[in-house]
Amino acid sequence: MYYSDDTIVYLDGKWTKAKDASLTLYNQSLHYGNAVFEGIRSYETEDGTLIFKAKEHYDRLHFSAQKMQIPLALSSETLTKLSYELLKKNNLTNAYIRPLIYPGENMSLVSGDDSHVLLCAWEWGRYLGDSLLRLMTSSFQRPNPKACFVEAKVTGHYTNSILATTEAKQEGFDEALLLDSNGFVAEGPGANFFFEKDEVLYTPKLGNILPGITRQTIFELANEMGIEVRESQFKVEDVYAADGAFFTGTAAEVAGIESLDGKNFGLQWSDTIGYELSRAYNNRVQKKEYKNFELV
Repeated sequence: MYYSDDTIVYLDGKWTKAKDASLTLYNQSLHYGNAVFEGIRSYETEDGTLIFKAKEHYDRLHFSAQKMQIPLALSSETLTKLSYELLKKNNLTNAYIRPLIYPGENMSLVSGDDSHVLLCAWEWGRYLGDSLLRLMTSSFQRPNPKACFVEAKVTGHYTNSILATTEAKQEGFDEALLLDSNGFVAEGPGANFFFEKDEVLYTPKLGNILPGITRQTIFELANEMGIEVRESQFKVEDVYAADGAFFTGTAAEVAGIESLDGKNFGLQWSDTIGYELSRAYNNRVQKKEYKNFELV
């Protein structure tokens, strides 16, 4: 699904076939979950293949690496250029790009002095599919922000996501909605959360969630469309009374939600602000304003 015998990846300054790539078995990533990553999408447009908000993603990758004290010498501009080269080498246009920065050999619990850089890409549809989602409130909470850097995109954080999604599917739902350590709605296992009520959008404020780049794009689109967005704390009961809701994320894009804990929302998805924003988002990711580099 993710690679074939001919798939090329970038690893530590070299282009190599994915099937031939190797890594050390004695690093903190494998044993302790210490690595940082990004998920980035490219789109085929009339102007060629464009990577959406590459700089923002790679700037966040640098932020995450700094928080986890993992060295990352390549600039965001260099990583962007390498990503376009990666797409070209694999004949990809509509693709998902995964940069991963992981430490070198180090079995201790302190940061080391070296790291590895992996860039890979594959064709991947919308992560949560195209159907409206049925959510359950998870029994798992998002990590306490005093326990880790929740604003960094760290591989180890996603054990929490795996537990929440697995639980939801075992209970017959499509996906989970997690609360924070204070009982307020936080986010999905791999996506930010919005709901609407009386033509106003609500979304959890920063502090207990990952500051999503797609989330920020929704803010930008809402501002252009004259839609009010409020960042606040709210309970599950507030969501039950919503007119509509959706997840946002690079992998998921804008994913409409049908219900939470078996309670349907007040409006049909096609009548919601979320639906209009999903259409605007699909249009935005193929426009020219985020074109920084071209395949040649």
